[in-house]
Amino acid sequence: MPGGRRIAAVTEARFDVAPGECLALIGESGCGKSVLASALLGLLPANAQTTGEARLGGLDLLAADERTLARTVRGRRIGLVPQSPAAHLTPVRTIRSQVQETVSALTGIRGRTAVRAAAETAVARTAFPEDHLDRYPHELSGGLAQRAATALALVGDAPLLLADEPTTGLDRDLVEHTVDELRRHIDDADRALLMITHDLSAAERIADRVAVMYAGRIVEISDAAVFFGTPGPRHPYSRGLLHALPDRAFTAIPGLPPELGDLPGGCAFAPRCARADDACVTLPNLTETAACHHPHIPENSRA
Repeated sequence: MPGGRRIAAVTEARFDVAPGECLALIGESGCGKSVLASALLGLLPANAQTTGEARLGGLDLLAADERTLARTVRGRRIGLVPQSPAAHLTPVRTIRSQVQETVSALTGIRGRTAVRAAAETAVARTAFPEDHLDRYPHELSGGLAQRAATALALVGDAPLLLADEPTTGLDRDLVEHTVDELRRHIDDADRALLMITHDLSAAERIADRVAVMYAGRIVEISDAAVFFGTPGPRHPYSRGLLHALPDRAFTAIPGLPPELGDLPGGCAFAPRCARADDACVTLPNLTETAACHHPHIPENSRA
């Protein structure tokens, strides 16, 4: 809020995610993806304001009070894989004790032996090494901390899993293991997964649908098979993102994203887009086609 002026970090974020489905939310750093995740969990700063609705079953998450969010939502109805796992792990307790406490709190499992076994099963799902369970968070690499945080998120078997950059700090083999485990987690019991990521390869491996965010707005929602295959995304920004995949010819997107406090009128991507036309000065509603949801697409960018 520079100079006391309020800015909109996220606007026009309309989407849904169904049981048994993974929706991958992708976009450049700073576009508003993690702000959206924090809003769903009631973890925004005290001076932030939210409008609209975010429905989980019959509960409006944006209207829920802190007591409801803490006691019935976080961990129980929404499991969180945080973007910065080291900040979410208790620094003065071992990983084993933290996972065991989570098992006891969220699963109803009782008895030292049963809780210990359940905790070891939870961390094994994320390939966390058993001989590191009695280490403290500061003794772990970034990748190990990420795997520990993922194990904690999976313990409660929440109907919605919110994974914010779950592959950060992992090598490629562990990225594939992690996304495959997340996929199994939602497939096993029709759980839903909202995966926030800039790792397009991971999104391609796991997602059923893809939502693209730019400058705080979702500009396109598409079936993953359409987005990563044929005919591909429709929005020019989405097409530019695909060039970050290792099997595509790399082409940089010119320019820089706009400041959220100084967004241009109409499509915020227009100043960076070689295909912008006069109609781009008007920002239309997100509409639906047979294959994807999309905003206005410049005439000279249509396939």
